[in-house]
Amino acid sequence: MNSDCDSCDKKKKEKHSMNHCEGCVCNQLRTLQTSTVVDLFLRGGQDIEDVIFISFDPNNCCAFFNDPTTEPGSTLIIDCQEIQAIRIPG
Repeated sequence: MNSDCDSCDKKKKEKHSMNHCEGCVCNQLRTLQTSTVVDLFLRGGQDIEDVIFISFDPNNCCAFFNDPTTEPGSTLIIDCQEIQAIRIPG
């Protein structure tokens, strides 16, 4: 196969994978109701508690949260693929 074609195919695959958020948490965020309070458990062991889910962008895998307790008025943006678990307090 021509190396130019290989390069084109590689770019198409990279673009597709950039727009394809995989994993359990990403799938949950697609349907999670906005304004839901959640706890996040990130890769590396960090926990973020009591943040409010704002939205999820499946094109770049960004999940948006508000943290009214620790940083009022700020927006927390996290790659959904870096979240190992979410807890929705009952």
